[in-house]
Amino acid sequence: MNSALYKLSARRIDGGKQSMKDFKGKVLLIVNVASGCGFTPQYAGLEELWRKYRERGLVVLGFPCNQFGAQEPGDEADIAEFCSLNYEVSFPLFAKVDVNGDATHPIFAFLKSGAPGILGTEGIKWNFTKFLVDREGRVVGRYASAHKPEDMAADIEQLL
Repeated sequence: MNSALYKLSARRIDGGKQSMKDFKGKVLLIVNVASGCGFTPQYAGLEELWRKYRERGLVVLGFPCNQFGAQEPGDEADIAEFCSLNYEVSFPLFAKVDVNGDATHPIFAFLKSGAPGILGTEGIKWNFTKFLVDREGRVVGRYASAHKPEDMAADIEQLL
């Protein structure tokens, strides 16, 4: 279990540093999120998965991203408040990241190389692209924005 993922870290939404090593042995659902997107209501489904499966080892990780239609323009405090007030989000949220381009966060570079999109392209097409990572840190699934979190339950259960 020496996945490259566990050598990476990210800044939490509260400013602290979070090592992915802290999630070793967990099933991860990693999502690029945004507050002003047509898919933003998926926060409710992500929170539901987190609450249903966290005791069995699932961790949902939300990474705000402003690269698609400038749909996440606020700062970290604005994002945290929005998620708490509107969707009662309690799963871990991180500081804003880029998921494409020269400044792609290393976590998303890892995820995209582990699960390329349609026709082998690595680029993320929109907010709420979801990556499922097994307990060994391997990317085992990539789900498009339109794929609802609740429709992932069977795939998650297989890994738990």
